[in-house]
Amino acid sequence: MKQGTTLFLKIAVMIIGAPVLVLALFALPWLVNNPVNPAYANILYPIVGAMYVSVIPFFVALYQALKLLSYIDRNQAFSKLSVTSLKVIKRSAITISGLYVVAMPFIFRLADLDDAPGIIVIGMVLIFAAMVIAVFAAVLQRLLQEAIDIKSENDLVV
Repeated sequence: MKQGTTLFLKIAVMIIGAPVLVLALFALPWLVNNPVNPAYANILYPIVGAMYVSVIPFFVALYQALKLLSYIDRNQAFSKLSVTSLKVIKRSAITISGLYVVAMPFIFRLADLDDAPGIIVIGMVLIFAAMVIAVFAAVLQRLLQEAIDIKSENDLVV
């Protein structure tokens, strides 16, 4: 495949990562130091902690997506490396979803105290978005593995 055909997708991955990095470096520390209501600070800490920890698997998944795009550029899309990248993306998405499931009781308590049920919806959207990505990566991983198996089987027949 011609080099750079996935350039648009690589740029999109970088653009997706940039706001998350800015939020993790600037917005979350500001939120911890300046809570809107100081009485909610103890409930806010576990939520912000889950957000910080979820940044790690998020960037691991973005890095694996960039690796997967580079495999496609090098005509190695149907390889074990691609399957491994999809497996890591799937595990990262499951980790992110799990972190927000653990943080959900704190989000619920914060929404109850602040009388803002929309916060619960935001937490649920984060959980379900990560799970959709995990399921999609699992389906792609399985399809790619089956394609690799068929290809190796055909190579043995000749």
